[in-house]
Amino acid sequence: MGNTDSVVVQKRLARFRPEERPVVEGVFDRLQSGAEGPSEAPGKTPAGKTLTLEMLQSSMGRLAPDSMVRRIYHCMCTIDPGLSAPAASGKTSASAASGVAREQLVIFLADTLRGTAEERAPLVMAMCQHGAGAAVVVTCEQVAEFLQDLISAVVQILVHRGRLQAWKLERMGDGILGVKLLAEHLCSELKPSDQGCYDVSCLEDWIFRVSQVSLYLEILVAEGLNVSLSGRPAPTLLPPCIGTPWKELRCLLDLPTLMFLAPQNDIYIHNTMSFSPVARPLQRPLETCVFSTRLHGESFTRMAAGLTKCGPTLLLIKDTKGHVFGGFASHAWEVKPQFQGNSRCFLFSVFPRLRVYTATGYNQHFMYFNQNQQTMPNGLGMGGQQYYFGLWLDSDFGRGHSRARPKCTTYGSPQLSGEEDFTLDSMEVWAVGKPPEPEEGEEGKGKKSILDMDPEVQAMMEMAGKTLHSQGLREPEED
Repeated sequence: MGNTDSVVVQKRLARFRPEERPVVEGVFDRLQSGAEGPSEAPGKTPAGKTLTLEMLQSSMGRLAPDSMVRRIYHCMCTIDPGLSAPAASGKTSASAASGVAREQLVIFLADTLRGTAEERAPLVMAMCQHGAGAAVVVTCEQVAEFLQDLISAVVQILVHRGRLQAWKLERMGDGILGVKLLAEHLCSELKPSDQGCYDVSCLEDWIFRVSQVSLYLEILVAEGLNVSLSGRPAPTLLPPCIGTPWKELRCLLDLPTLMFLAPQNDIYIHNTMSFSPVARPLQRPLETCVFSTRLHGESFTRMAAGLTKCGPTLLLIKDTKGHVFGGFASHAWEVKPQFQGNSRCFLFSVFPRLRVYTATGYNQHFMYFNQNQQTMPNGLGMGGQQYYFGLWLDSDFGRGHSRARPKCTTYGSPQLSGEEDFTLDSMEVWAVGKPPEPEEGEEGKGKKSILDMDPEVQAMMEMAGKTLHSQGLREPEED
């Protein structure tokens, strides 16, 4: 670009490193020439030359739905290089007919790849209004349609670029439904203005709070326009999936849901998947699936044997009404009649709504796991209280409940299952992180207290408000 570039364009280019600026400026020439690889230093383009919709479709057509490509083109056409904001309604149609100028493309790239929520909000507004004319507000339905196109594009990119991390789409849940559920969840975070509408300020607040919008948009633009910037590795949206018996297993998760759940916690799954935070891939030892009713049958004992030998876990349950839900346990499960875990635990639903419910701080009833005792509940539970759990699976297996009137006290979750008392259709347990290692000298510890030998008695005494005087009478441990 020459010295006649607008101040807005020059400021946008200044966000990139010196070695990145030729790449950004070169996108325009490469799109016009139809080249596949990154462009060298940009050449001068004759005055009046612009990018057409067909040029953009040629570059992005394999990686995004055509409706998403048209949204991007419409957005580029609305940019005023002098104002860096969408143009008025009268100018939009004229600009779309004449094409996208070099300055408009540079501003679009800078704002989507290195912009703030304030700068991205007008672009998202324009993409949501695709085919509906320019306006100062958008509807929730328009935002949801935009999100469905955007998420579908990200999924296509993962498939086309070979970044599925060994996940098998044909052995996973309904991806189309997953796209709609994830779009609905992200859209539910959008808050209307005092007038009940969704204007640019609402979109700015939403983009600032919901990081997935900027992340997915950045992935689409960088991959779709082949903009390779130094020091910016491709974000890792999916955890590695190693050692999964895909011929026998059909996973309850779909790809969009996995994209959503993976970064919820700084968690790493070591069985058939290894959750990692966005853009932070981690190499760790991976193991096999801990438990699946499709692989191991409906056996609480078999599930318990797997749970007690691994670290944190992700539980997935589908009931006979079609509801899919579960929970993340931050600690290794321990068979005992007391609650365990910490505030990193959470419950979630996948279908019919995709939601995550984190700890409220009301109590510390995060995890419960008990077996083969007569006077205490036997089964697996998360949240709430005994006999009234946010999520409960009975030790008889096949039956459980999700009780929340109006909400689970521990996680603030509503009823997750189709009916309060549900019948199990299928279940999966995924181990997260490395299995716990026994503490040094654990096997050589001295004889335990009678309270340790019978935790059921201890639990009942605590529930009755009895003081455990013998706790202060233990013999000191030898060094």
